Amino acid sequence: MEELEGYYFSAALSCTFLVSCLLFSLINRALREPYMDEIFHLPQAQRFCWGSFQWDPMITTLPGLYLVSVGIVKPASWIIGWSHHVVCSIGMLRFLNLLFSVGNFYLLYLLFCKLQQRNKAVSGIQRILSALTMAVFPTLYFFNFLYYTETGSVFFILFAYLMCLYGNHKTSALLGFCGFMFRQTNIVWVVFCAGNVISQKLTEAWKIELQKKEEKLPSIKGPLSACKKILYFLFDYATSFRNLSMLIILTWPYILLIIIFIAFVVLNGGIVVGDKSNHEACMNFPQLFYFFTFTFFFSFPHLLSPAKIKTFLHLVWRHWAQFVVLTTVSLFLVWKFTYVHKYLLADNRHYTFYVWKRIFQRHEFVKYLLVPCYLFAGWSITDSLKSKSVFWNIMFFICLFTVTVPQKLLEFRYFILPYIIYRLNLPMPSLPKILCELSFYMIINYITFHLFLNKTFQWPNNDSIQRFMW
Repeated sequence: MEELEGYYFSAALSCTFLVSCLLFSLINRALREPYMDEIFHLPQAQRFCWGSFQWDPMITTLPGLYLVSVGIVKPASWIIGWSHHVVCSIGMLRFLNLLFSVGNFYLLYLLFCKLQQRNKAVSGIQRILSALTMAVFPTLYFFNFLYYTETGSVFFILFAYLMCLYGNHKTSALLGFCGFMFRQTNIVWVVFCAGNVISQKLTEAWKIELQKKEEKLPSIKGPLSACKKILYFLFDYATSFRNLSMLIILTWPYILLIIIFIAFVVLNGGIVVGDKSNHEACMNFPQLFYFFTFTFFFSFPHLLSPAKIKTFLHLVWRHWAQFVVLTTVSLFLVWKFTYVHKYLLADNRHYTFYVWKRIFQRHEFVKYLLVPCYLFAGWSITDSLKSKSVFWNIMFFICLFTVTVPQKLLEFRYFILPYIIYRLNLPMPSLPKILCELSFYMIINYITFHLFLNKTFQWPNNDSIQRFMW
């Protein structure tokens, strides 16, 4: 970092942490008991902290969060002399996620620096504000204040991605294992790190291949003939022992972790640890459409403009037959593969409950009428990634499909990591767009925390205070 940029970054990080600490104090005073999934996570962490390793069968994730928590608070009790009652308290355990959030801010900044290093037009202010914007990304920022797995999960995957970009693949795989211990689905982003390496090698080989034929490198939006050429190239590349052995040598740490994951799934009888009956995988294809909508909503300064709409309509007009086929397939997927989890319909504390009730349940045909919007959002997202190689795009969308479609439950927090990976890899937006995005996030955060703290309600025949949340 240049000296002046370092000062600006330190100021942004310090101010964000100070505001977060003040907000953390407000939330902790209002919420003195475990809330929502904390009723499972907090008692489990406290048992670990007190030396008991009895496992709650309702917990679906591996014990990464609890092991890291004990690894931090236990030394604090030895060094400072605090009692177990203090270091294992609800407030102290929640505060660990606030510490992870500081790490996430720093990692986001480093990732923007690394991913944008070839673009000399990008200023330090753009990198800092982009990192700040993603650090206060509403869905992630909310869970910095509760004892959930999201913040720590993001920390280890971002760290693994950064190490992958720097070529430290053993370290990256080790950090990926830590992320896997927080959330099992993070194995997909370990695959993404390996895919990042593979896509670089494929792109290099593809450019050499085209230089021999004096052709241009096709983009992700290329015609059907270009797709055929890419498929033939991939087949030829994959059938070369020399190429395969090189890729295995480069990615063996990730391959080892994937083998460990497969062994875990076989021995465990599934990907989730507990409560398996309520967390069964299915082919919920509309989850991909929901992610497109989610991403479009939070990235609208970069994805929505009159020029984009005009370009999309022009493409539809020129390639109307392809659009009809795509629309037909999408309608079929919505018709046959829309799954509604019982938790989505039963819990009115989540925003997804109201999204589903007030949009999707308004009329039976609403879910079909939204298909053109899904297609526009999906096209906008794909178009925004055209600066990345076609092989990177293939890897990213395969990982995106794998991490979203098998989920039966619609939960916005499941979209956090794929969204962050997507946003990190966009070309650096202009300063006004970043400021618009940051302002939008701050407004959403203000509304979210206002509802959570001040608009409480109670269920019939239940004295507990209920709160709205992501």
